[in-house]
Amino acid sequence: MGDRLKGKVAFITGAGRGQGRAHAIRLAQEGADIIAIDACINFDTVRYDMASEEDLQETVRLVEALDRRIIASKVDVRDAPGLAKAVGDGVAEFGKLDVVVANAAICSWQKWDDTSAQVWQDTLDVNLTGVWNTMVACTPHLIANGGGSIIATSSTSGIKGTPWLGPYVAAKHGVVGIVRMMANELARHNIRVNTVHPTGVNTPLATNGFEVLNQFIAEDPKMGPIFTNPMPIDLLEPVEISNAVLFLASDESQWVTGTQLKVDAGNTNI
Repeated sequence: MGDRLKGKVAFITGAGRGQGRAHAIRLAQEGADIIAIDACINFDTVRYDMASEEDLQETVRLVEALDRRIIASKVDVRDAPGLAKAVGDGVAEFGKLDVVVANAAICSWQKWDDTSAQVWQDTLDVNLTGVWNTMVACTPHLIANGGGSIIATSSTSGIKGTPWLGPYVAAKHGVVGIVRMMANELARHNIRVNTVHPTGVNTPLATNGFEVLNQFIAEDPKMGPIFTNPMPIDLLEPVEISNAVLFLASDESQWVTGTQLKVDAGNTNI
């Protein structure tokens, strides 16, 4: 337990499990109260199950066990009015908003010519438009607070052209563009806006694709090195990304904005 975020309030999307849950716990450990949302629905275009309402309640339990306050609700980041209500309700309860973590995402593996219109649309709607919706809903509260920090989860795929992830790559590159633009527009309000770029993380979003990925690499071995981390680790744990999010959420990063913070074990150096 620490006090790097003492007195701060953080809004986190995709908080039902994985990185989102880890972020909620890590920020709470440092003193933050949490406003958490998750869609808690499955997608026909995604091979793995999403977080459930029970998962989201487990996040609540874990944060409350740290003696921090948390409000959690079932909200889809594609639902702009629902997002605005969730943020507004949280601010009404906790009094302000300091930190926004736009983390919610989905992922599916397929070759370019097997990418259906629905896969493309679902991925862009959640991973890109969802980030935009989150920023639009939260930014007025940050301005009213006199400043704050927005952190958007991108990926190594937001830096390089990872094969077999066309819609995901497009969305994660798009997130970088939105963040850089918002960093400029919101600078006068003392709001900093940054991206975090993980390599593979030990969550269902990453691990669900291993069987398909191995098949594709067997067909095109020259693509294999794109997925290799030079440092001696294959998958990071969610909390290792949370530590980067914590830095960007804390006052230690008060002059850091428009930055792409890589937590990738050297993946994008290849």
